[in-house]
Amino acid sequence: MSWLNADGKKLLVTRMLRTFGYGYVAVVLGLYLEKLGLNAVEIGVIFSAAMAGSAIMTVFWSFYADRYGRRRTVATMAALMALGGLLFALTNNFWLLLLGTFTGTISATSAEVGSFITVEQAVLPQTAPDERRTWLFSIYNMLGNFAGAAGSLFAASVGLFAAWGLAGADVYRPLFVLYACFGLANLILFLSLTDKVELVKIEGKAKYVGIRRSRGTVAKLSLLFGIDAFAGGFVVQSFVSYWFHLRWGLSPEVLGVIFFWVGVLSGLSLLAAGWLSQRIGLLNTMVFTHLPSNVLLMLVPLAPTWWLAVGFWLARMSISQMDVPTRQSYTMAVVDPEERTATAGITNVARSAASAISPVFAGLAVSAASVGLPFFVSGALKMLYDGLIYATFRNVHPPEEEAIRRAIRQPGNQAIR
Repeated sequence: MSWLNADGKKLLVTRMLRTFGYGYVAVVLGLYLEKLGLNAVEIGVIFSAAMAGSAIMTVFWSFYADRYGRRRTVATMAALMALGGLLFALTNNFWLLLLGTFTGTISATSAEVGSFITVEQAVLPQTAPDERRTWLFSIYNMLGNFAGAAGSLFAASVGLFAAWGLAGADVYRPLFVLYACFGLANLILFLSLTDKVELVKIEGKAKYVGIRRSRGTVAKLSLLFGIDAFAGGFVVQSFVSYWFHLRWGLSPEVLGVIFFWVGVLSGLSLLAAGWLSQRIGLLNTMVFTHLPSNVLLMLVPLAPTWWLAVGFWLARMSISQMDVPTRQSYTMAVVDPEERTATAGITNVARSAASAISPVFAGLAVSAASVGLPFFVSGALKMLYDGLIYATFRNVHPPEEEAIRRAIRQPGNQAIR
């Protein structure tokens, strides 16, 4: 990791701390709110506020982070994360809990929330050479996956707190105190970042322009990423877990083991994405690992036994996430450096908004007893996305790939061909 500067290494640590917290909060949040005496409607409002707050913060900071300062932006969000954790640990007042959730730093889905990933995605390319950029995104996402999986297992610590004499909602409060500590640790690390994480300055002035030259590119990427995310929303983890229970009667204990290995396999595949992209290119890695994963996805409901269905799902998840670091790396590579923060925010919001819609349709399919339909719809839409993004961007190459292409075309390099 000598190729990664100190700022980049600190961002890897902040990512692990946050996603570990997200992992267990996503498991215990609903249970904790129920123990506090909230009814189903109030719990639903809290969940909605978590997603809405995250989306609003992402949109806001996408356009103002470079002006306010990238370091100050993530430090502010880390402070809000610590505040949100403390509010959840210390109060049972619905309105205060709603306020803590609306900071955009409480995760109800185990996924990254707020503007952290938007700013970090823009900063990371500045912490390593271009030829290492995809490796960096692979490591960044892999560590997040592993930390989130470990956090999910850590949720079982509530049993330990109960053995120590805590009862009711109190058994969950230490987890939120720890969550606040993770926010504080993030704050300290973010404040220690150097000025190099800020937008590159030209002639003494920062070019706070949002998106100019790459507007068309960002619009196309956002639309296509939205299609992919909408398709993925049909098979979110909660739905797939419910489907395995409904179709095959699998217990929560068995499902917990299955989805732990899902996290491990998908995390390991992120490293393979970095290796593969150096050999066949970012876009090719995105598309040609995604297509077979979609075939495996559609085979899941066709499996005649539960263990074969689980096998198809695990095989699918072992390659389906390889487009994540390559997609992030490609997006940051094909826009100008001063456009990266806004680009990351817009594309992330497009994905979040699209993925929030499709679970409703998946639920309708289940209620109609067509329990396999979401798998087929998701697979078909994802294949459409793969075809469209390849057709649209097959001639748009990141700088490092373009440099190789130019070298190959140079006279005297016939042997390379």
